[in-house]
Amino acid sequence: QVQLVESGGGLVQPGGSLTLSCVASENIFNFNSMGWYRQAPGKERELVATINVGGRTRFGDSVKGRFTISRDGAKKTVYLQMNVLKPEDTAVYYCHANILSRNFWGQGTQVTVSS
Repeated sequence: QVQLVESGGGLVQPGGSLTLSCVASENIFNFNSMGWYRQAPGKERELVATINVGGRTRFGDSVKGRFTISRDGAKKTVYLQMNVLKPEDTAVYYCHANILSRNFWGQGTQVTVSS
């Protein structure tokens, strides 16, 4: 069973930055894609950013230009660099991995943007 473990969440002031990490239990290049989704209270889970096996990235409209996604195969880790954070970025952030038709999720890490 694939395991994904997120870290790096916390409380940050508006305009600040955070970096989330997701460590996978296996070679990240086994996955068709990996990425991040988020869910705020009372809202549906939404795409934040993904990166596919070829390195192609995709971002949600609300984070384009502020967030970047990267990976380190040797560390089996995918990162989400979040800059110019806004209160509306407050949510639980989930790591996601896809292989064929199977989806795997981490337990989530809370990000709170508040002064």
